[in-house]
Amino acid sequence: MAAAPEWLTHEYLEHALRSHYKDDGLTITQLQINPALGPGENYGGVLTRTRVQFTLSNQETHLQNLIVKTEIDDDELTQELMAPYDIYNREMTIYQEVLPKLKDLLNEIGDTERIFPTAIYVDRERMAIIFEDLSVQGYVMADRVRRLNEEHTHLILRKLAKLHAASAVLNERENGSLESYDRGFFNRYTNAYKGYFVGGLLAAARWMSQVPKMAHYAEKLFALAPHYMDIGRECFAPTAGQVNVFAHGDVWTNNVMFKYDTKTGRPVDVLLIDFQYSFWGSPCIDLHHFFNTSLKEPLRRDQQSGLFQFYHSIFSETLKKLDYRQNPIPSLHQFKQQVEQKRFFAMHSTVVVQPVMISQDPTDACFNALMNDDERGIRFKNRLYNNPTVQQNLHSLVPFFDEKGLLEVNQTCG
Repeated sequence: MAAAPEWLTHEYLEHALRSHYKDDGLTITQLQINPALGPGENYGGVLTRTRVQFTLSNQETHLQNLIVKTEIDDDELTQELMAPYDIYNREMTIYQEVLPKLKDLLNEIGDTERIFPTAIYVDRERMAIIFEDLSVQGYVMADRVRRLNEEHTHLILRKLAKLHAASAVLNERENGSLESYDRGFFNRYTNAYKGYFVGGLLAAARWMSQVPKMAHYAEKLFALAPHYMDIGRECFAPTAGQVNVFAHGDVWTNNVMFKYDTKTGRPVDVLLIDFQYSFWGSPCIDLHHFFNTSLKEPLRRDQQSGLFQFYHSIFSETLKKLDYRQNPIPSLHQFKQQVEQKRFFAMHSTVVVQPVMISQDPTDACFNALMNDDERGIRFKNRLYNNPTVQQNLHSLVPFFDEKGLLEVNQTCG
């Protein structure tokens, strides 16, 4: 467990709550601070839980559970590597400026469904965001290793479709205000993720080269490696003439929280969290990443077509309700063509990303080993492909990706 930040005091939280409730007479009467997660459990930040009882000027008493998210005190190497992504500043701006506007837009059409948690306070000086604590409201994380069934998936797709549609409209109304978000995982400013992405691809190829049925695919992946980051960048570039959106950028099991019906145990709601890699581009990137990191089999293998259709119906309906005009709203057929244009990212998410997401091997399992191609990093990535589930997925999906030309050096992704 990490200790709570020293600056997180009674006075500090009182100031934050006063600013949120716009009430200078607010006073905290009781405060409890507990660390929530150790750094190994969450690459995206250090989380501290607080429970606050306070009284407003009008003598109303409230009890609120909060989560304070602060940046991880990384080693210098990781800090330098990650600097171009600027994930903490970006997430603060998104919670402060982008998400509230998306919420207002959906409210305009009478859609008050919550899509993401509320940020109570954003502090740029200390690189901290204070959120409502969703776990107290009954939201929990699903199991990243067991992955998600259709019911869970539909809940996420409904929220994602609305988020995407509202963002296209916001960008249209604000003359391109979201287009400066151009730092998704693959971007033109940095190759910081090369150690992870190309390193993972090569580890997959090394495993395949030892399996007679897979060896010829391995050769293609080895040849693809020098071009891999360029194809990824092309994939992330917005496509002119199509509906581009503010994509979450990292939709997978651990970046959403579900609420379950206490009697039936079935999921009834979901909220999206962690907007550190959000970017302006194709909505299909979020879908490919989500489907190929987080769905149970055979849902991922055999039933994606129906899931794309489910997403498209809500996406197009929300765009129409919000009177979007900038580009033609795609028909289902056109949308499925766009899905194909970005299919490289499905291959990437399957071959390189999912093995990390469903790993249960604790040895060397840290961000550093993931991002670097030193001996420890190579060892860590090689071991990911000893997982029988990963091997099974590669056996069934790599031939499909090859048929679609996604192992070729000269493919285009746009």
